[in-house]
Amino acid sequence: MTQSNLLPGLAAGERVVLFDGVCKLCNGWAKFLIRHDPERRFRLASVQSAQGQALLAWYGLPTDHFDSMALIDEQGLHLRSSALLRILARLPWPWRGLSWLRLVPRPLRDWCYDRIALNRYRLFGRHDVCLLPTADHGERFLHD
Repeated sequence: MTQSNLLPGLAAGERVVLFDGVCKLCNGWAKFLIRHDPERRFRLASVQSAQGQALLAWYGLPTDHFDSMALIDEQGLHLRSSALLRILARLPWPWRGLSWLRLVPRPLRDWCYDRIALNRYRLFGRHDVCLLPTADHGERFLHD
């Protein structure tokens, strides 16, 4: 049995994007993925949800303060700019074209990513509670 078969709440081969459910920028990213992923390659889970918390714990990541986006796919866990670029590479054009940014050295990419992530509430705002998916997008999110 592979590790992906053991992950809490995931089917084999499933790709999940973990995002901050109270961050307005992160929620915008989740809505962007729903809109631009017509083949439904990705499922979504907020880090505040039970499923998100279980996945963070599984990978030994902090469950009380997680300030990055994460992608879990067949290759394992990807964080920060690497997660973003792996997601973009699987979206249709023109978004796939942005994956060329992986040629930028990861330390530089992650430094830029961290500047935005650490200031995301100040720059973009914050919701008081985690937003819930609408009925027509419910199947895109991990559930109990």
